Amino acid sequence: MCARQTGTFVTTTTAGERVDAYVPRPLPPEPPLDLTGEDLDLLEKANRALGRLDGLATMLQETSIFLYLYVKKEAVLSSQIEGTQSSLSDLLLYESDEAPNVPLEDVEEVSSYVAALEHGIRRLREGFPLSLRLLREIHAILLSHGRGSDKVPGEFRRSQNWIGGTRPGNALFVPPPPDRVMECMGALEKFFHDEPVRTPVLIKAALVHVQFETIHPFLDGNGRLGRLLIPLLLYTEKALNEPILYLSLYFKTHRATYYELLQRVRLDGDWEGWLRFFLEGVSEVGEQVLSASRSLLALFAADRRRIEALGRPAGSALQVHDFLRGKPIVSIAEAAEGLGLSRPTVSAALDRMRDLEIVREITGRKRDRLFVYGSYLDALNEATEPLGS
Repeated sequence: MCARQTGTFVTTTTAGERVDAYVPRPLPPEPPLDLTGEDLDLLEKANRALGRLDGLATMLQETSIFLYLYVKKEAVLSSQIEGTQSSLSDLLLYESDEAPNVPLEDVEEVSSYVAALEHGIRRLREGFPLSLRLLREIHAILLSHGRGSDKVPGEFRRSQNWIGGTRPGNALFVPPPPDRVMECMGALEKFFHDEPVRTPVLIKAALVHVQFETIHPFLDGNGRLGRLLIPLLLYTEKALNEPILYLSLYFKTHRATYYELLQRVRLDGDWEGWLRFFLEGVSEVGEQVLSASRSLLALFAADRRRIEALGRPAGSALQVHDFLRGKPIVSIAEAAEGLGLSRPTVSAALDRMRDLEIVREITGRKRDRLFVYGSYLDALNEATEPLGS
């Protein structure tokens, strides 16, 4: 690895303490990345995984359903890294106006993440550039409810923050002073658009994530928005036709290494170590998404065959089954409205699917019953247990 200085420390006073805050140098790293043959092999492997994912998204008729639910899963995982206890089931219950099993604040935070990500995707599809303005828009939605809603959503910070510790003086890391934030973010925005040099997309995504986390431009929500930047950047660079790659599960699983490598970039200039970790994550998560998608498609096909064996009643039951693929926890009223069917028709279809053990009723009530597509939700819930559980 080439020895390099990735930034400078400047002395600032905050909360009555004089501390050394870190101001990163603009990207790309200087001297340039020192990539070995093994590193280039990792990059090629990660690019192949990205290509297979893009092919999957292009071929699948289920793209919108998979994207819809992978977005929700990503929201749960990214928020868990920040300390929420919400699961995917809690989020889906909340969306069905049922009480989740964790504090409401936790689920509101995850729900805001979903809305923020969907807003970012929609704006990029409309042709809006990945920019500081868009980041502020996304951040405003991200912190619209729950924790952090009092931390100036949508505005870059005007006061000092820190990472780790109870105060700036004992913090693990102190980001740039507030009067340097716009300078740092302006340089990062230029790097989004290949200034001063064009950078391969996966390397760019890896560098951007660290730089954003190092600048920590907002008072709260930096971790979640920094992770969101990865799929948004891959989408806007046309590396993926659908933003279907999310790395929060990988970061959650390897969180100690993740935080250690971020710090090693800042203190030692070890961009190469971080890049290897990032590329391994892209390959690993890409394979996981492909495998999970194939398994879910096989599950859907097997359950459809069982429903078709019902004979005449199969028609309405198949429609309800289609609806459940986009909403695996559903009430009779929701399915009836979504499908344009009568409530008795939907109720009978769900009862037949319950007899086939495709769905189960989870309230025990005679009225306002709630059904869950159990095998589907179990597969989606995999690895989304809250940290420490």
